[in-house]
Amino acid sequence: MFKPLDLSENDNHNQSVSSEVERVKCLIIGSGPAGYTAAIYAARANLAPVMYEGLQPGGQLTTTTEVENFPGYPEGVTGPVLMEDLKAQAKRFGTDIRWGIATKVDFSGEIHKVWIDEKKLIEAETVIIATGATAKYLGLEDEKKYAGSGVSACATCDGFFYRGKDVAVVGGGDTAAEEAIYLAGLASKVYLIVRRNELRASKVMQDRVFRTKNIEVLWEHQTKALFGDGVVEGAVLWKKKGTPEEEEVKIKIDGFFLAIGHKPNSDFVKDFIDTDEVGYIKTIPGTSKTNVPGVFACGDVQDPVYRQAVTAAGSGCMAAIDAERYLSEKHG
Repeated sequence: MFKPLDLSENDNHNQSVSSEVERVKCLIIGSGPAGYTAAIYAARANLAPVMYEGLQPGGQLTTTTEVENFPGYPEGVTGPVLMEDLKAQAKRFGTDIRWGIATKVDFSGEIHKVWIDEKKLIEAETVIIATGATAKYLGLEDEKKYAGSGVSACATCDGFFYRGKDVAVVGGGDTAAEEAIYLAGLASKVYLIVRRNELRASKVMQDRVFRTKNIEVLWEHQTKALFGDGVVEGAVLWKKKGTPEEEEVKIKIDGFFLAIGHKPNSDFVKDFIDTDEVGYIKTIPGTSKTNVPGVFACGDVQDPVYRQAVTAAGSGCMAAIDAERYLSEKHG
């Protein structure tokens, strides 16, 4: 005898599968100054943004103790407090802020697909990528121990605290040269710790380093350890490591700056989004637009030059306005 198909069971099954798929107007990936500012603007434009905070909610600034150069805080503010303020402002306008990491994307269609934690699928009309960049470290245990207490990866953020003090910069490229020159204008003495017997920096930057009287280049030196009581007070270096002339050298410093580069957090979108050779997302100059219509990038993930909280926030504003205009044109 023919048995009618019981659709109720099937419906339930379909619902359980599709419950992991969600359609949104604007998805923001990342939660530093760029992401939160994008959220504030997108929410006020009625885009009902959904934000996934990522591995480091609040971004790199949450590891910075004192921020004195963000407008509106005349007495300065700690990084975590600044990020909490931005988060509260984004929430106030209705941003749906969630914990989760974007692990995979498919930007081949008009609707952009983003998988969160490899299971939940978000289908978004617009996506704002604000995943930032991660400073490269040497991998020493002491770097973690003294993070925010003498160890920094941003001279323009933290150099002010080392006026009249002795500091060291690690690296041999243009970034290291720039950071050393910048710090030389504030610090009493700057050691530039260079692994090789030459700088990789451009000739112009090398000349500026050599002309700066309070920069001392330590050729063929590598960092072995940092020491100090609660804060950095000095560094132990290897000179000519692995050679017959190898020796251990100690220098007295108050600040230890890493300038060996940043890695943009863009690997998960590289199959669809154009990046430069380092991994910074390419945007159309003067905009936050990527090569994929409806996908925008802001903050340090697309900025190899400035890498400041205030410039990241500005580009987050641009991304939200670009997303709003894109949707307006699309829907007429």
